[in-house]
Amino acid sequence: MSSIGPRALPPSVRPRPETLGASRGDTAPMTREVVLQADGVSVHYSGVAALRDVDLSIRRNEITALIGPSGCGKSTMLRCFNRMNDLVSGASITGTLTYHGHDIYVPEVDPIEVRRRIGMVFQKPNPFPKSIYDNVAYGPRVTGMDVSDAGFSDMDQLVEEALRSAALWDEVKGKLRSSALALSGGQQQRLCIARTIAVKPEVILADEPCSALDPIATSRIEELLLELAGRYTIVIVTHNMQQAARISDRTAFFTAQLDDSGERYGHLVEFDTTNTIFNNPTQHRTADYIAGRFG
Repeated sequence: MSSIGPRALPPSVRPRPETLGASRGDTAPMTREVVLQADGVSVHYSGVAALRDVDLSIRRNEITALIGPSGCGKSTMLRCFNRMNDLVSGASITGTLTYHGHDIYVPEVDPIEVRRRIGMVFQKPNPFPKSIYDNVAYGPRVTGMDVSDAGFSDMDQLVEEALRSAALWDEVKGKLRSSALALSGGQQQRLCIARTIAVKPEVILADEPCSALDPIATSRIEELLLELAGRYTIVIVTHNMQQAARISDRTAFFTAQLDDSGERYGHLVEFDTTNTIFNNPTQHRTADYIAGRFG
């Protein structure tokens, strides 16, 4: 597959530093630029439908939450945004998914470059068995990133900036050469966020990033995501509806349903501002899920 180029995707788009529009959950946030757009996206694993006909717009400098019961396709949808499903044997995707209007699934687009621009933080903290410093420097090194082009004098400055952005610098600045595996779970997850943003993405995907953490560590991650939303576009999968209500601008509710042959697949029921989804949803299934009547 050929390397990404100007005809395939636009040049890297740097997030604007200011926070746009109104606060999280506002009923009428300012209209923001669409960064990622899914139109009629369906995903099959070995011919079995996991997700069907999803239309979804992800807007710049917003936090978008994907909620719903287990097995409804939330994580599958998340992985579509940076082509992680390419790594799943038997996965096939139809429909259109664009980044700044450019189809990321056309042959000339390099999926590695897509994943650099659209990074991912996973459910369980997964630091490499390396030092804290080497974890953060790993992405820039393997991608051949020129740190001076990113505005840094050297790798040390880039690592420090990434750790500061992940609210971790003050806790680890005296032990950068120590093993990342010695950090607490919450610190490891913030390290993984630092590792993700070290390659200067525009979008951060987070797949239940707090599910393995205690309430205090969860609160730290939520505060961090709110801060990062001023500079990045964030999409988060969460089973914690209170978390979605606390930190997201928009919420997409997914559920599973049966087709005519009795096969189960994921379906997007409703997508709107978080305030609308939680306080005035248009679909009864959304209202039932929010109220805890199923799921």
